[in-house]
Amino acid sequence: MDPRSQVLLRQPHLFTEQPLLLAGLPADDLLGQLAQAYGWSWHAGEAQSLSSRFAERLHYGADCPAVPFTGAVLFLPKAREQVDYLVAQLASRLTAGALFYLVGEKRAGIERAAKQLSVLGKPLKLDSARHCQLWQVSLEQVPKAPQHAWQTWPLSARQQPLTIHSLPGVFSHGRLDVGSALLLEHLDALPGRDWLDYGCGAGVIGAHLAQLHPSAQLTLLDVDAFAVASSQQTLTANQLNNAQVIAAASLADVASHSLDAVISNPPFHQGVDTHYQIAHALIRDARRVLRKGGELRIVANDFLRYPALIEEHFGHCETLAHARGFKIYRALCAG
Repeated sequence: MDPRSQVLLRQPHLFTEQPLLLAGLPADDLLGQLAQAYGWSWHAGEAQSLSSRFAERLHYGADCPAVPFTGAVLFLPKAREQVDYLVAQLASRLTAGALFYLVGEKRAGIERAAKQLSVLGKPLKLDSARHCQLWQVSLEQVPKAPQHAWQTWPLSARQQPLTIHSLPGVFSHGRLDVGSALLLEHLDALPGRDWLDYGCGAGVIGAHLAQLHPSAQLTLLDVDAFAVASSQQTLTANQLNNAQVIAAASLADVASHSLDAVISNPPFHQGVDTHYQIAHALIRDARRVLRKGGELRIVANDFLRYPALIEEHFGHCETLAHARGFKIYRALCAG
């Protein structure tokens, strides 16, 4: 059981007697313990795991589920800017006097995030255990549902400027990050025409390729529902019909040996630590899904030890560029 769930279950009387929405819940048995609760997940892998047990009580997506609830628990998201957005989404569905809870790890900044609840009322710390904290606020102010959460910004392109759309919590929300900017400069000579943008975020890389190569078939993949919604909005706004967006936790959901190129600015942060699991899975699975002569091309911070991972699965790793603290790596699939 996730330690955040354990903290909730230390005071079960608070969560077992009302229709409760658990937002951003972990993939454990919390829904099994709280029979009246409904789950909202925006992580495709965790949602898939939960759906196998609680299909009728789980929603995956970027919008708050349209189910009745009289109280809400928000599991602290990684992005600070997402807290305000999610608090407003959830609290706007409640009534004055309803109870709103925030739970999260101390090292992830739960105390700082709890201060953001002050727009609803006076936050009260209920518990501190398992290196986590549980906060509660009784709604004195019921906010309006957020109507203008989207940020749009122009991306200069070789043909026409693209308009990028992003929601709070999506990587590089409202701006072009340094790594993606470098990758955009080194996307020439990709093999074939069937390409996948892994960890697509707001759709910057995929939309750029779709506009530049209208005969190509682009797939944009992300685990996060807010990223999936952002990429889809980016493609729609720019009338890019040669690309599709899918929600998936890994490349394992892509048919094997069917791609000509996998392009990515892969995430390496999980909470406050640096982890290689996501990148390792990407590199391993890319080797499986690429056709003979297919290519993996990624951008990464230059301090990350990706070349060894790439060489382990592809047998070689070429550095195409090194600038502004990032490197572009390239590897070909020998078959």
